[in-house]
Amino acid sequence: MSILKLYAPFFDGGNWLHVISSGKDWMIILTLILMECLLSVDNAVVLAAQTQRLSDKSEQRKSLVYGLWGAYLFRFIVIGIGTYLINFWEIKLAGSIYLFYLCFKFFYDQRHPKEVEEHEKEKEKRRKKHHKNKTQKKHVLSLFWRTVISIEAMDIVFSIDSVLAALAVSDNPVVVLIGGMIGILCMRGVAEIIIKLMEFIPELQPMAYLLIGIIALKLLLALPPLHYEMPNTAFAIIVFAILGLTIVFHFVRVKRHGKRQL
Repeated sequence: MSILKLYAPFFDGGNWLHVISSGKDWMIILTLILMECLLSVDNAVVLAAQTQRLSDKSEQRKSLVYGLWGAYLFRFIVIGIGTYLINFWEIKLAGSIYLFYLCFKFFYDQRHPKEVEEHEKEKEKRRKKHHKNKTQKKHVLSLFWRTVISIEAMDIVFSIDSVLAALAVSDNPVVVLIGGMIGILCMRGVAEIIIKLMEFIPELQPMAYLLIGIIALKLLLALPPLHYEMPNTAFAIIVFAILGLTIVFHFVRVKRHGKRQL
């Protein structure tokens, strides 16, 4: 398959017009934005922390802007390739297994906090040792460009999960691209607000990983011999229904807890 054919949907004006004017497509886009924000908020904090190596505030802002455009370019490239690869059942199976693993790992870590704490301490020790070794080396690039490259590298790693989940939800690359780009912008711009919201409603994080599990099931059902494709509109309705139930559950739990304290 030629590169031009692979990325043709991105340059099809009719496709863009259809997506922008379609209520069903905007339901999916809003779903993708929601998932991007909930799943990537921790990553936004890590990226922001990387910029603290720069003492100049303007350079900090500039490095994040460069990182943002780099993230958009990477999404464009990966979505085009992923839209083609996701048609192979072997890729769908691998993607489904990986998403199930993410879902299982999150809930396993929630039940075994001591193991997670020890693992994080070990990672921090390795990170400090690696940073110490790096500081002893002479660098060709300036600290600013090293920070930008570091942000880009982390963007690539962090966005793989989001792209895979998005492609499992919609097979239209324009829908996935719009959802991903707006999601990245929202996640970077309002990371602190999202963090506070997730602190206020902590059930949102497990809800996000429950959705990852549902997406993994969606991919699995599409494999032979079942070949069941869950309609995108139905999936979007399920997502917003779960979001609504999560918020209701939170307030009911808070209300009951308050009554017990009285």
